[in-house]
Amino acid sequence: MRRVVVLAFLALALPIAAWADNIDLTNQFGTISVSNSGISSIGSQLKTYNGITATPGHSLGSVSFTTGALLTGSITGGGTFAGGASSSFIVTGKGNFGQPKGAIFTGSFVGPVNWTVVSHVGQTYTFQLSGTITGTLWDGRSATGTTTQTIYSSNGQIFRGIGHIRVGTTSLTTPEPGTLGLLGTGLVGIAGMFRRKLIGT
Repeated sequence: MRRVVVLAFLALALPIAAWADNIDLTNQFGTISVSNSGISSIGSQLKTYNGITATPGHSLGSVSFTTGALLTGSITGGGTFAGGASSSFIVTGKGNFGQPKGAIFTGSFVGPVNWTVVSHVGQTYTFQLSGTITGTLWDGRSATGTTTQTIYSSNGQIFRGIGHIRVGTTSLTTPEPGTLGLLGTGLVGIAGMFRRKLIGT
């Protein structure tokens, strides 16, 4: 009975531990250019990075992104833009507040990028751009995650392809090599215990 409890615990705990390293960041300000050819951001500031917050009037670096062409829907009505090779998502750090200096994350969107109308009052629109991203961290580790960017456009600017980034939140998850090795060892041990038990019976 004790073996069964230990095996169940290992089977549940190891996969969770293998994906335990998270990086959370936010960005603010900057603008976007949006057309049927895609969306690109300009000048968005990295404001927080894993608990480090930029002092007022400063930033920790920058966040930039691009999408591919409009796939479905419309700019003012919402839809999807292409991800993949025609897209990018890049986080750059200044290194002066404890975060890495240079390219922190270099990647792209996976699959379609959602473009949702959150509100539309008069000539003021609020949109949400969201999608899954994948790429490489500054230390060579692979990472996947999600990003959501809240964007507003007023005074008819959206019809000229102009929007402004209110805030963006991004969460990246990285597999830890040590716990992945532990996961593999644990699974081999579980298989061995079950095999011995079956042969013994």
